[in-house]
Amino acid sequence: MMAQILSGKVAAAAWKDKIKEQVSARISEGKSQPHLAAILIGNDPASSAYVRGKVRDCDEVGFQSTLIHLPETASVEEVLAEIAKLNNNPSVSGYIVQLPLPKGMDDTRILLAIDPEKDVDGFHPENVGRMALGLPTYLPATPFGVLLLLEHYQISTEGKHAVIVGRSHIVGSPMSILLGRNGKLGNATATLTHSKTPNLAEMTRQADILIAAIGKPGFINASHVKPGAIVIDVGINRVEEKLVGDVDFEGVMPFASAISPVPGGVGLMTRVGLLMNTLRAADGRG
Repeated sequence: MMAQILSGKVAAAAWKDKIKEQVSARISEGKSQPHLAAILIGNDPASSAYVRGKVRDCDEVGFQSTLIHLPETASVEEVLAEIAKLNNNPSVSGYIVQLPLPKGMDDTRILLAIDPEKDVDGFHPENVGRMALGLPTYLPATPFGVLLLLEHYQISTEGKHAVIVGRSHIVGSPMSILLGRNGKLGNATATLTHSKTPNLAEMTRQADILIAAIGKPGFINASHVKPGAIVIDVGINRVEEKLVGDVDFEGVMPFASAISPVPGGVGLMTRVGLLMNTLRAADGRG
């Protein structure tokens, strides 16, 4: 059995074409051009590359974009001042503060300062609460990207057992909520596992859809995978200057029916999730 490759590159291009059409339609109706801003603090190479990618995405789909680049030495007060400007700028639909922040900077204080109506990363507690209650909101960009990848490849989640490995607030926890909810790309039985789960491989071998988001390179191997499972690799780890996922791709591929690669998989879809949230933000969160 040869696994289908769930290419984020292919899926992202298709979704960006749809977004571009919606932006053109908006502008022809006299509506505002969506505007995404990003605050980048310091010079972390991965963060810098990621933000550059977001700026390119905006150009491709017809969004306006603004990058605010602050030095590594910026104080929390300086960051909060930039956040206040963006909160009060009616031309900015939504914005993100690129993570991770420099060591010692208070993540929570910065996160809580973001206007929930402009929080297109979907991390503000108000938006997390709205997501948990099934209210209109911005979904966290990476879990949203996973759903968009599944939708592009017409993979149904209904009635499936989805096992998520990793319980972060950015990926694992929201992923379990979204897959378990009653609605499109939900209705799965979602099991959230983590480093303290006993007999983890026993649990993952029950998965029809296995989502790896544990942050350990190559952690998920063939012994974790039920034959015919769909494997989504959310991990991005740098090993000897090479990007690898949380899944042993070569070892797992012969057993899976479909698998997402790293790089070229979920990372590109995260950026699409952010674009979709920004498009929504141009009209208000709802």
